Amino acid sequence: MILTNEMILVLDFGGQYNQLIARRVRECSVYCEVHPYALDIAAIKEKHPKGIILTGGPNSVYGATALPYDKGIFSLGVPVLGICYGSQLMAHAFGGQVAAAPVSEYGKTEITVTTPDSRLFSGVAEKTIAWMSHTDYIASVPEGFRITATTPVCPVAAMEDSARGLYAVQFHPEVLHTAEGKTMLQNFVHTICGCTGDWKMDTFIDRTVADLKAKIGTGRALCALSGGVDSSVAAVLLSKAIGRQLTCVFVDHGLLRKNEGDEVAAVFGPDGPYDLNFIRVDAHETFYPKLKGVTDPETKRKIIGEEFIRVFEGEAKKIGRVDFLVQGTIYPDVIESGLGKSAVIKSHHNVGGLPDHVDFKEIVEPLRLLFKDEVREVGRQLGIPERLVRRQPFPGPGLGIRIIGEVTAEKVKIVQDADAIYREEIDKAGIAGDLGQYFAALTNLRSVGVMGDSRTYDYAIALRAVLTTDFMTAESAPLPWPVLQTVANRIVNEVKGINRVLYDCTTKPPATIEFE
Repeated sequence: MILTNEMILVLDFGGQYNQLIARRVRECSVYCEVHPYALDIAAIKEKHPKGIILTGGPNSVYGATALPYDKGIFSLGVPVLGICYGSQLMAHAFGGQVAAAPVSEYGKTEITVTTPDSRLFSGVAEKTIAWMSHTDYIASVPEGFRITATTPVCPVAAMEDSARGLYAVQFHPEVLHTAEGKTMLQNFVHTICGCTGDWKMDTFIDRTVADLKAKIGTGRALCALSGGVDSSVAAVLLSKAIGRQLTCVFVDHGLLRKNEGDEVAAVFGPDGPYDLNFIRVDAHETFYPKLKGVTDPETKRKIIGEEFIRVFEGEAKKIGRVDFLVQGTIYPDVIESGLGKSAVIKSHHNVGGLPDHVDFKEIVEPLRLLFKDEVREVGRQLGIPERLVRRQPFPGPGLGIRIIGEVTAEKVKIVQDADAIYREEIDKAGIAGDLGQYFAALTNLRSVGVMGDSRTYDYAIALRAVLTTDFMTAESAPLPWPVLQTVANRIVNEVKGINRVLYDCTTKPPATIEFE
């Protein structure tokens, strides 16, 4: 899809918050893309960015670990904002001094804005809280730059050369813990870069539908429909563009939540509200043997991803000529599956989990540029019921990655039953709407317990519930203790094979939201 929106370009130097920067910029109604730090100047010019943001990263700007990049980015005539490592890159490039900080700063830190006339800090309090995470720091600023913020132990918490449109902050304005970070980013993209804010979901729908009509023409498309919000929105979007030229195939791989297959069929099948060609494939006997003996979660993802494609290819041959495979890939999937030289967090079955050869003319991913909350907004604009739009996220590989160790039919039933109890009690407590995601996972831990007068040696279930708005960072949800007690009691009494229930209190990062 060709976009004509104003763009802010994020160059990723391996920072853990690269997605988050892009998400915060889009909250300012400005389109933003993340690309590897090594993107060449010619490619950058072709994108016509209104501004560039350099991310944080784990490397040093000096010595053997310094990352090679084109310093020409500072001479393109567009504003540049360096964040954390990016700020040190900017200082180093212009002759400033970067050194190991005498005292490292991590977490919430009070900064003092020393130049209230700075456009980056317009409307920001003189004393404000920012999120720091660094071991190196800018010891002295380059010629032409001025210090705009400090902390008690960091002499250059921010600097700028406004004449050349160069701005740098040692802290992370994209993180919610930075109290006025959103104001700073708005100042950068609107006031400094001159963006008007033309990234809107209604215009995205109109443009995407038109692009899909032009791309597919009279061809036929097959949509990989899981029933989750991403694939559901993709299906309705494609249906709006090409109507009955679309066939939706729902693969029940035996790794779904309890009763989920029937629920999906009720919504998208012939008795549902959508005029779709809908095919349900029961493929659990195909997937289970492929996963026999496999314990590594990344390997599971790739096996499940390839098997999905093979099932879709088989269904396409039954239908006749099908040119396009439609998937509900979203932007975090793309980035987490590996961006340039960035680390692969996990291969998503519809991105990094694809096999080398796919028997379709082209893969169509109409939501590839969107974050999760943007996908939900598209769903609302398309008239999809709120219960579907707000449906709990569920990974494409399903329970295969919520089962630690080998996947078996017995383990699948255990986690299905435990997860159903957990979700039921969350709904009863009336707190489902407050949670970003919640589910039960089966650990590979077996321990001794006692039930009645007998010794047991059974598995432990792990419960996960997180608070998140963007799914790039998340905090463990402080669920009411009575709710957890009820869930635990029900699971150990009603689910055969479980004698212990654990609650995962880990944030993202360092963990992921999923439990695998």
